Amino acid sequence: MNSTLLPSAKLAPQFHVPKEVPSTFYPSHLLLGQDRVVNSFKLMSKLTGQHFFLADFPGIDRADFIEALCSQVDTPTDQFLVATKSSGEESAVNFKWQPQRPPENVGTIAKQQSLFCYLQGQIKRHDLLGKMQKTDKSSQYKAGALASNHFVFICLHSIWKREGLWELLLQILSDGEYRINQELAPIPLNCKIILVGSGLSYSHLKNEDRFFSQHFPLLGEISYELDLTKHSESQYVQWLATLANKQGIELEPSSILPLLWYSARLAEHQQRLSLSMLDMRLLITQAKALSPISSLMPNSNSINSNAVANALAQMKYRHNSSEVYSAQSFDDNFINLPTEGAMVGQINGLTVIDSSDYSYGEPARITTSVHYGDGEVADIERKSELGGNIHTKGMMILSACLYRIFGRDAPLHLNANIVFEQSYQEIDGDSASLAEYCCLMSAIAEQPILQSLALTGALDQFGNVQAIGGVNEKIEGFFNLCARRGLTGDQGVIIPKANVLQLNLEPEVITAVSDGKFHIYAIEHMDEAVELLMALPAGVANEDNDFPPETLYGMVQQRLDRLAGQDDDVELGFIARLLAKLRII
Repeated sequence: MNSTLLPSAKLAPQFHVPKEVPSTFYPSHLLLGQDRVVNSFKLMSKLTGQHFFLADFPGIDRADFIEALCSQVDTPTDQFLVATKSSGEESAVNFKWQPQRPPENVGTIAKQQSLFCYLQGQIKRHDLLGKMQKTDKSSQYKAGALASNHFVFICLHSIWKREGLWELLLQILSDGEYRINQELAPIPLNCKIILVGSGLSYSHLKNEDRFFSQHFPLLGEISYELDLTKHSESQYVQWLATLANKQGIELEPSSILPLLWYSARLAEHQQRLSLSMLDMRLLITQAKALSPISSLMPNSNSINSNAVANALAQMKYRHNSSEVYSAQSFDDNFINLPTEGAMVGQINGLTVIDSSDYSYGEPARITTSVHYGDGEVADIERKSELGGNIHTKGMMILSACLYRIFGRDAPLHLNANIVFEQSYQEIDGDSASLAEYCCLMSAIAEQPILQSLALTGALDQFGNVQAIGGVNEKIEGFFNLCARRGLTGDQGVIIPKANVLQLNLEPEVITAVSDGKFHIYAIEHMDEAVELLMALPAGVANEDNDFPPETLYGMVQQRLDRLAGQDDDVELGFIARLLAKLRII
């Protein structure tokens, strides 16, 4: 079997960092990786009667992104709204848009000179349509967004929650015109409407509102991460530098690597970087405020690697109070979780505690007990209504693996109870199914599990180990516990091989792995896990589906046979001996 031990070089992304930071900045630099959106927006600008939906995510600075997007189209010609009289009726006055500036003796009702605007918050009717301003002698039309701009961006949430305004907008798009009041003729719609909202909202409206589908057939989904197999680090550094420049901050070359590390951590991938403008901007501005250079040289506007590292440390300090309290519970032995020795039917799993602003890993002790029964693998979390549906699914897959290996030809005569010890809140997800399987094997075979190793992974029905979420937090959670107790050189974690590309660990973890004080194993099949944990070969079944007795699965099979009454050494009782004499059994 190939070694599953990961070298330190695979524990974090490897970047090709440019030696210099760009010194020129354009709005278009903020559109890195957004080709899909740019192409759709350009198409909309060339079509008549088709408007656009911009699907973004919370990390996008809409104002900056909209400015950058509008810079990608040719600026439309200024338009002038003039009043004309119909030839048939002297009193009938109509409005029309024309590109030519009208003669001085012809009044201009409105000028469409602005390229774009963005409406959000408490949007009112006159913000869209405009209004008539009355004076003592006359009335004058004050143009709204539709008559002043070529592109009108509207926050979907702001207009959708006002049902009357939403219906008005759809009616305007259907009619192609709108009225200020009943006395005036309708004004032709001469701009493009771009709704800005979430992709989920777009799907909902497209399915529920046929008028929406008719008017907003074009969708542009903003990418939330950059694929480094298609783009370069230099392009991303240009994107970062443009973000910083808008805040009046200059990036020194040494600041780039920690910024890339943090971005990859947000994307949870070694070959992808986050395009969350707000997250990266917040880090940059906080680094500037915390920079030692700023206190010594108030006029300095640059940040270096020390400033970024300081900002990251302070960010963690502001949000990790729950993690600190959790660590205290382990250190005070309020939570029983050994990290040395070996025990039967007990294993260290890895979990992630998620909140809206911070995530951290927390080891969990999983135990299993087995006894004679009808083949049920009981999930105590589920029975106590503390297990979620996905966790229940993982337990069912675990049972399927057990029956696939040992219950092909006959039912199993054991019951097993599996539980997360000292867990008092709901548990969900299938990432513990590998740990639960290994713990079950240990309990049946009565073979001890190394407590110096913790593991995570999801199983399929054929024993393949599948990817899980929060792999970095899980590894760091167990490492931090071991480091506080003292690294022995035997401790480590087992993770799915499918998660290796997501590894982006803290420097102290990588250093410990390099020094041989901590180990990280990446596996593809559950048999690799049981062999690491119990220092026994898993075993390969022969054509009769029997395992060698000295292997782990052989020991499991022998225990199951004993529970089924197939042990030749078991002494028959009086009734059984009588039935045997009568040749009934």
